[in-house]
Amino acid sequence: MYDFIIIGGGILGMSTAMQLIQAYPGRRMLLLEKENGPAQHQTGHNSGVIHAGVYYTPGSLKARFCFEGNRATKAFCEAQGIAYEECGKLLVATNDIEMQRMQALWERTEANGLERYWLGGDELREREPNISGVGGIFFPSSGIVSYAEVAAAMGREFEAAGGEIRYATVVTGLEERAREVVVSTNQGEFTTRHLVSCSGLMADRVVRMLGRDPGFTICPFRGEYYRLPPEHNRIVNHLIYPIPDPAMPFLGVHLTRMIDGSVTVGPNAVLAFKREGYRKRDISLADSAAMLTDPGILRVLKANLRPGLIEMKNSLYKKGYLREVQKYCPSLTEDDLQPYPAGVRAQAVSRDGKLIDDFLFVNTQRTVNVCNAPSPAATSAIPIGAHIVDKVRAQVGE
Repeated sequence: MYDFIIIGGGILGMSTAMQLIQAYPGRRMLLLEKENGPAQHQTGHNSGVIHAGVYYTPGSLKARFCFEGNRATKAFCEAQGIAYEECGKLLVATNDIEMQRMQALWERTEANGLERYWLGGDELREREPNISGVGGIFFPSSGIVSYAEVAAAMGREFEAAGGEIRYATVVTGLEERAREVVVSTNQGEFTTRHLVSCSGLMADRVVRMLGRDPGFTICPFRGEYYRLPPEHNRIVNHLIYPIPDPAMPFLGVHLTRMIDGSVTVGPNAVLAFKREGYRKRDISLADSAAMLTDPGILRVLKANLRPGLIEMKNSLYKKGYLREVQKYCPSLTEDDLQPYPAGVRAQAVSRDGKLIDDFLFVNTQRTVNVCNAPSPAATSAIPIGAHIVDKVRAQVGE
């Protein structure tokens, strides 16, 4: 019998496990991960940005946790000797309409308490000679890191404190009883007093295993990236983001300096026809059928038909993708866009056809389940873990 079992070896599961064992030293704890190592899905397939909290609704969990997580992530990296760089983020407006949208972002970021600086065209060119725009906002606290390294370090902290991690262990069933939760896996059965799930792309399925109707469905969106050739590693000094279009569900294609020194271009956002469909040819008939018969997802696809078709076209034709980045970096050419691994975003969709915007948790008497944790979840991993520990503490009654 374990006191706590955590499902999921991404950064949220590792952060929760690390903080849970700090809160309850000496208790028996087990983390289960279906892959052969940590951070194999969203954590290991993202841009590596330590976000400042630019886009999030004031007062939301995203806004609060991202603001706290920015500082907490850097402090953890310093304590662990993990390389990170505080290179700052530039939002770039390329026309008058984007300048108007930028003004709205300026006001929102003030409400979120962010340090930021308004740049005119000349100031923008001084900071970024290769970037073309009429103005921008600079956020100095944004940075870059390898979240896979951060997650692995959290796992080591958990194990050093007495926690147990089992990889290659697939959860196949859950049964919540009055005094325990039974976890069935391909490696046998485990029993625990309390359960935490941080299962990303499988979040809705885990809730259903508990016999609950989650009220949402996970819709996978593949984010495809390119990498620039090494001679362009210094093409930008900061992270370069476009001003997002409010009519589009995602942020648009940006230039991201990576902690290994390279620069990536992306991501787009195309519907993936498999929950873990990292390649265009990855298709699951079962996943596709479930997705394309879900009323909420069908409403989302209908409401975003035009932008969705544009994203799919740009996914298939590099020239369309290139035009997106040439709006603010006109010197790049088609040959500069070199292959780079894609990621898949787990996006919860409500029954009424809305993309659930904030972090979402579904809890039962003995379980806490992370159900919607897209970006900035990696930046927010430490405060999310602390939030989960508070929820567990309320269940335990200690």
